[in-house]
Amino acid sequence: MKKNVIGIMVLGILFFSLQSCGDDEPTTGNFDLQISGLEDLGTTQQYEGWFIVDGAPVSTGVFSVDGNGALSRTSFEVDKLDLDNAATFVLTIEPNPDPSPDPSSVHILAGDISGNTANLNVSHAAALGNDFQDVSGKYILATPTNDLDADENSGIWFLDLSSGSPSTGLNLPTLPEGWLYEGWAVINGQAVSTGTFKTANEADSHASFSGVNSGPPFPGEDFLNNAPSGLNFPTDLSGGTAVISIEPFPDNSANPFTLKPLVGGIPQNAQDHFVYGMDQNLSFPTGSVTIK
Repeated sequence: MKKNVIGIMVLGILFFSLQSCGDDEPTTGNFDLQISGLEDLGTTQQYEGWFIVDGAPVSTGVFSVDGNGALSRTSFEVDKLDLDNAATFVLTIEPNPDPSPDPSSVHILAGDISGNTANLNVSHAAALGNDFQDVSGKYILATPTNDLDADENSGIWFLDLSSGSPSTGLNLPTLPEGWLYEGWAVINGQAVSTGTFKTANEADSHASFSGVNSGPPFPGEDFLNNAPSGLNFPTDLSGGTAVISIEPFPDNSANPFTLKPLVGGIPQNAQDHFVYGMDQNLSFPTGSVTIK
């Protein structure tokens, strides 16, 4: 009789143990990440996702993007409690290797989670905070840093001469920390930087191609000296392209980043000191988070 009672007790314990195991809640959850428009960052930088949980960032993992814009991974596993309480998803650009467990200041996309999804864009307050719908740009060709009235089509300056006096030629919003504007001239298919800047009413960071004189207090460059490999200076910018890009800082690439809000074709046989306009180019990365 005792043996039967003990056997029944053991079976009961096993039953309740198995039932208890079956009722255990999963400790992790999954979400899918779909993004188009990102560029390959090379080997020294990487993308990293973050959930904002109770006001604090929680990493969801890193990934890379190939030359075709394909993400190295699109499915991510995270702590279930963090997934359930996440309010916002933020995508950053991080150094590789990354010495810090915290997100960098370079936030490129973000979106608030509603239900089980979040739509990601650059205009979210946790990203660049602007949709850039109001940007506009003007430029002239001139070489104010040389002492000669020659090679005037070998320089580009992002300013407006419509009033007869130089004035600001770019209408651009203030960028958040982690980002800078950069001017470019595409010469014979090769993009050459005119320098980075924060505001359009100041000189930029670059003057290594210019002549001996000071340039005007606006972004721009004279392409007179120290031509990059494959080019010859002075040159004629006619038929090229003027570009204003938004660059991550720090920047590991000598080429324009994927964010190029203003682009303007420089006419063939362009005239120096003539004011040309630029077009909006707002094909920015977008994406979505889907919680499973």
